[in-house]
Amino acid sequence: MMAFLGISPQLLFGQLLIGLINGVFYAMMSLGVAIIFGMLRIGNFVHGAQYMLGAFGAWYLLHLPDLFPGLGLPSLGYWWALALVPVAVGLIGAFMERVFIRRVYELEHAYGLLLTVGLTMVIEGLFNVGYGAAGQRYDIPATLKGGVNLGFMFLPYYRLWVIAAGLFVCALTWYIVERTKLGAYLRAATENPNLVRAFGINVPRMLMLTYAFGVGLAGLAGVMAAPIYQVSPQMGQSIIITIFAVVVIGGMGSISGAIFTGLMLGMIEGLTKVFWPQASTTVIFVIMVLVLILRPAGLFGKETASVHAANISMARPNSFLENGRLWLPILSGVGVVLPFLVYPVFGMKIMCFALFACAYNLIFGYVGLLAFGHAAFFGSSAYIAAFTAASWGFPPEFAVLSGMTVATVMGAVFGWLAIRRQGLYFAMITLALAQLVYFYALQAPWTHGEDGIQSVPRGYLFGFIDLEDTMNMYYFVLAVFLIGFAAIYRIGRSPFGQILKSIRENELRAISLGYSTDRFKLLAFTLSAMFAGLAGATKAIVFQIASLADLYFTTSADALLMTLIGGVGTLLGPIVGAIVVVAMQKEFATLGAWVVVVQGAAFVLCVLFLRKGVVGTFEDWLATRSESKRNAAGYTADLAAKGAE
Repeated sequence: MMAFLGISPQLLFGQLLIGLINGVFYAMMSLGVAIIFGMLRIGNFVHGAQYMLGAFGAWYLLHLPDLFPGLGLPSLGYWWALALVPVAVGLIGAFMERVFIRRVYELEHAYGLLLTVGLTMVIEGLFNVGYGAAGQRYDIPATLKGGVNLGFMFLPYYRLWVIAAGLFVCALTWYIVERTKLGAYLRAATENPNLVRAFGINVPRMLMLTYAFGVGLAGLAGVMAAPIYQVSPQMGQSIIITIFAVVVIGGMGSISGAIFTGLMLGMIEGLTKVFWPQASTTVIFVIMVLVLILRPAGLFGKETASVHAANISMARPNSFLENGRLWLPILSGVGVVLPFLVYPVFGMKIMCFALFACAYNLIFGYVGLLAFGHAAFFGSSAYIAAFTAASWGFPPEFAVLSGMTVATVMGAVFGWLAIRRQGLYFAMITLALAQLVYFYALQAPWTHGEDGIQSVPRGYLFGFIDLEDTMNMYYFVLAVFLIGFAAIYRIGRSPFGQILKSIRENELRAISLGYSTDRFKLLAFTLSAMFAGLAGATKAIVFQIASLADLYFTTSADALLMTLIGGVGTLLGPIVGAIVVVAMQKEFATLGAWVVVVQGAAFVLCVLFLRKGVVGTFEDWLATRSESKRNAAGYTADLAAKGAE
């Protein structure tokens, strides 16, 4: 059969072996994510960085004499690393849980995910500063070098060890969580902590140890992966999104689902590399889409009551900062004079990303759904606009409209797939779907891979306005931004927008009033994708390029960061956040990888100390000041009345 297909047995079994090894790592990593989510309800996005810490920990122990030449320290090899590094990474995890993550347990789940995204950016950014993109070599331990020739393939001893050890760790973890008294205490502590406290158990310490154990699994996987893959700062980044897709397929929080699905998908990925290599990077995400259509809770997940949208809006409806009729002319006036105060291209970048952030705020702030894949709409629209302008000669207005149309259709499809799950499920699904688009753009011929579509002509607007002129281009972008801002403001103040806010504040009540909440959320998600597409297409025309960076998940993180810094659900918050983030990127551009560290630190600080954002905090200050004046006036009136008596 294999000969008939033109496939050698060595290739088939070799790829199956690689798939099984990848599956073991997927299972171990997914197991850690599932434990942390199932017990703590935290979407631990920093899990990939902790996996990377495990690999670097092993590398550090091996190179102790070189790192500390004056101390006479011995080199500690693989077996020492296998024993020490998971414990060390687990202790780092315990510290992170105690200092950072514990602070968001009582908040909406969105904050936990945002916090771990920020911690990921800080950790990976610091290692990028120290080591760059180059990988560090880690040799296979001497006792596991070599292999056995099975006739149809050569089986390295180390890979056989990884498979056996990984399966043992997965089975042991499953047994501890599902079949022991300790596991029962862990499950009970997350469901009814007060009852567990009544038995004299320290629940916070138990949760900290649970997080440390899940993180230790990531560290162990990193040590085992070090001799197979290069030890690099990006190694966690490349696997974490796949891990979340595996967890979604298996069922969020399902221990057995994480193990079985990780192994199964690793094997399927290996087989795909044999029969259709181009699809090997996307097959897991395609399977995820199919599973979501047939079984939204995942293969092993249990159908639960719908998780309602998060009410995290910081807007005060009566504040003058929420009056779009006032701020539209103000923004118009500022926009007209801005190119005379700053470099016009810088102003255009701010407006493109401000519109992108406003589009994101429509779904996150107005509806309360934490999406993590808006880069798909922003980037795909940029590619379509660039392609139609460069290859088909579309004028700029039609290029932008074509990109926006594609983004709208994608938004409707992605929303239909994801809207049946809310909370962290929704965030993970949108992230995985966006990654599917990213891998497509990486391989499709018309996108030109890593080079992107360059030298995009700006053309003539309406056939006679030359957009190669910087000022003409600037005022075109200003018009696009103002139209988008006005439309989003009108949507928020319309009856449709009021229904969205009621869904955010009390979805059950909206359902009891006869509203089809899923339909409204799907429409809001589609509109958000449309405006994100408008921003992406405009950006492609402005900078005359569409690249993979537009589709990468960090672009979604930028939209999140802008919204969070400015103020979730506020009218001006996304604009203020865009100004801060774009200015920060410009000012720190010379620092290279430090930009990521600064952005990650901004995420962490906003989640911990500035949850209301700049605009939300200012609105609170104005409200407090106004209330104090009213109280003072009332007190004065009371004194005057008593004096008159």
